[in-house]
Amino acid sequence: MPLPTIKIFLYNKFMKKFPNIIPVFPLSGIIYFPNTNLPLNIFEQRYLDLVNDAYNKDKLMGMIQSRKNEDRVYDVGCLGKISDFQKSRDGRIMINLTGVSRFKILREISNKKLYREFEVEYNSFIEDIERRKNSINTEILMKKTKVFFKKNGLLLNWKEFEKLDCEQKINTLAMIAPITNEEKQKLLESISMENKVKALESIIGFYLHETGLNNQTVQ
Repeated sequence: MPLPTIKIFLYNKFMKKFPNIIPVFPLSGIIYFPNTNLPLNIFEQRYLDLVNDAYNKDKLMGMIQSRKNEDRVYDVGCLGKISDFQKSRDGRIMINLTGVSRFKILREISNKKLYREFEVEYNSFIEDIERRKNSINTEILMKKTKVFFKKNGLLLNWKEFEKLDCEQKINTLAMIAPITNEEKQKLLESISMENKVKALESIIGFYLHETGLNNQTVQ
């Protein structure tokens, strides 16, 4: 099915904005979403090189989850922009990454650098750059999440959380929820925000069902 004209316009603008070859930081256990923030403490030389090169170029770098075999990575990761950059006296670099868009890996680029680079595409994730005006109904998800977080002893400032826009709420929950890395990867790969909400509701509902808390709500 062909994309509507407005989608084609956004996609073309999208492709011009983001590079198709990016430096990538593979990290097990870290699933990073668009429109969220990820603080990182960099100390390995290869990643010090990566961050310095990215910061001096366009401030863009990719994060992706590595598989059990460290050389293999998942197909989908998230492009981030370095929004804060600080060097310590002992040589470490502290950065904050602001999520921009998901990407899909096409192939690894051979290079002589210490870090890895990949050719990527973004066309499956055009929704990441569209500013959504219509809210998604997250009432059921929020009720389940409050019970789930309470059960796991997790504290969240819900008043501040409610100030986030719909996309930020959903992606933040997907990022911080105490679920498996495989489940978070599945959420990252969900094409639409609606699909992500349904998947997150299902995952949290499963955990609550296992503990007999599925019908509880938190005021």
